[in-house]
Parts: sequence; C-alpha cells; structure tokens
Amino acid sequence: MNRIYLICILLAGLFRETSAQYADHILPGATQTARYLPLLKNKRVAMMVNQTATIDHTHLVDSLLKLHIKIQKIFSPEHGFRGNAGHGETVANSIDSATGIPIVSLYGQHRKATAADLKDVDILLFDIQDVGTRFFTYISSLQELMESAAENKKTLVILDRPNPNGDYVDGPILDTAYRSFIGMQPIPIVHGMTVGEYARMLNGEHMLSKGLHCDIKVIPCENYSHQTFYRVPIKPSPNLPNMAAINLYSSLCFFEGTTLSLGRGTDKPFQVYGSPLLPDKGFSFIPRASATNPTPVLKDQRCYGVDLSNAPETVPHLGRKIELKWLLDAYRAYPDKSKFFIPFFNKVAGNTQLQQQIIKGMSETDIRKSWEPGLAKFKITRAKYLLY
Repeated sequence: MNRIYLICILLAGLFRETSAQYADHILPGATQTARYLPLLKNKRVAMMVNQTATIDHTHLVDSLLKLHIKIQKIFSPEHGFRGNAGHGETVANSIDSATGIPIVSLYGQHRKATAADLKDVDILLFDIQDVGTRFFTYISSLQELMESAAENKKTLVILDRPNPNGDYVDGPILDTAYRSFIGMQPIPIVHGMTVGEYARMLNGEHMLSKGLHCDIKVIPCENYSHQTFYRVPIKPSPNLPNMAAINLYSSLCFFEGTTLSLGRGTDKPFQVYGSPLLPDKGFSFIPRASATNPTPVLKDQRCYGVDLSNAPETVPHLGRKIELKWLLDAYRAYPDKSKFFIPFFNKVAGNTQLQQQIIKGMSETDIRKSWEPGLAKFKITRAKYLLY
C-alpha cells in the first residue's frame, strides 16, 4: 500500500511539472485596452506590428479600427507585416489590402522612420512578439523606432508581450566592434527581458544614439513573471514555426556562422543541423527551396547530422542555458576545420573570442567561465528595469 501511495505521489508530481511547463493565463499588453486607448483617442497613430500583434485571434489593427482609432500607417519589421517574407528578404512598401492602410517597410535600406514618415503622425505604437535573443532583429527595430520617435518628439506606446526565453540570461556580451543589426548593444545572447523592459534599459542606460531619450509608455502584461514559461501562440518568423525551434534558437543560431545547415528549407528549421561532410549516424535531411527559403544553405544536398526536434532541450526548464555541445561536436566531427566557420560567425557570436576558443579546443565549461564576469555585470544592470 505504501509503495502504491508513493508511486501515485510521484506520478502526480510529474503531471504537475509537465502541465506547468507553459502558462496559458497570461494577458499580453495588447489585451489591456483600457490602459492605452486614452493615449490613442483622437490621434493619428502609426503602428510597428506584424502577424503576432493580436488580441485573442483578431489582429490589433482590426481591433483598433473597430474602436475608431485613426491608424495613419503601419511600419513593418523583418519578415514583413504578415510575417511571411524570408530571412533577410527586403520587403517593399505596400498597401494593406484588407484595410487600405499604407505599409512602410523598416527593414533593408530604409530601417529608420524619417521625419517625412512621421510628419502626419501624432503617436507611435509597437506590438511585436520577441523571442529574447540578441540576434533576433525585432529589438533592433524597436531601438531604431525609439530613436526616430525621440528625434521627432513623438511618444511611443509599447504593448508588452512575454518573453518565451525570459527565464534565463546567458551567452557572451557583444563586443561593440561587432555591432550590427543582429546585435546593436553590449548585451548577452539571451538577455532575459521583455521588449518593454528592454526599451526601459535603452533609455535608462543611455544606449540610444546621440544620447537620445524616448518618451515611452509601456503597457505591461498581466499574470506574467520571469519564472513563467510562455507558449507563443503565433510563430514569430517563418523559420521559428514552433516552441521547439524557439527554445533551441539561442543555441542553434551559431550554425548560421558556419558552413552547416540548421534546417532552413526543411520542415524542422532550428531543430536540426548537418552537412554532407559530417559522418552518417543514421539521420539526414535535404534542404529544399521554398517561398520563405529560396536559397537555403546546402540546397538540394543530403546533409548528415542530428535531429533535435524531440530533445529534452526543446522543453523549457528551470536552470536552462545556451547549449554549446552541438556546435563543439559538429566542429570536432567536421573534416576540414579551416572551412567550418564563415566570417558571419563573429557577428552572431558578437566577438572573435568564441571562434578562437573553439579552434583551441577549449571545453564548454571553460568557455562558459569566460562569460561569467560580463553576465554578472549585465544582470545588475538588467535588474533595474525589470517589470515582472
């Protein structure tokens, strides 16, 4: 009897742990309409949004139009307003067919809203689902929108959303010599902040260009904390199609800076990696061209590698971290190590040190130790701006 009782208790605990992996009762800032509608009433509004800007199953643009908010124009980030443009693909300005509202692309050559873009705008609104990594470009778009707002004396309303990777902080701090659109600030790869918190830090730490300060109004989430695991309801980009990819993204994005494929052009982007030159250990895939991946790395070549789509790391857990083991394993197995890395790797890593450490054969433990001083300093700064 005691043994059966013990087994029942253990099973009950396992069920609670599994069922609590994701919290579905969180309310993003967009749902808190009473808190921001007064800011928008009788104003000409410009919105930076994409397909993730929804209230329940309705796009925020449609919801605000029904509430008689005057939407002057839409600014779109990487992947476009509908979120279906490919990685790095330039999206032209257009008109939204459903509403007739002009869409101004702020990705590519025209990344910052100009005075001309904002001359007929009274207030700006930002609502985009981020995934909490330095190289995901939505926080770069946020920064440049804040700078445009500050330069043109406009208020920016930020509708906050939970960070699905907001429970941890990890990775090397970016060396500003490698500043780019996939890393604009000296922060770690996983920063553990929502976009609202990040915007507060950009202001508070004087990180905007020319010492600018943006007038921001953050509409916070309800029922969210940084110990909560959040299931993103709409894929934030074409190559992050599910939570497995989102949870693996911070670790597998390193492969963007190598000659290997990380699954673009397959049904498991950011869930597999491989190369024709790696040994065949029973798993292979072939990247194919598609609308969102017209020229995937190693297109039409059979790649041998690893399928991580069902790995334990696809499920969030307390104490998780960036996993270097897959990158280190691939480097050790790659026959021509002089051709493993491409120059883009240092932009992804945010420094030259990580590549040098891997080439020298340093262990993951020792590499991670080199991150600790920078992470400790960043965590102190980050703590000043947390809302949850």
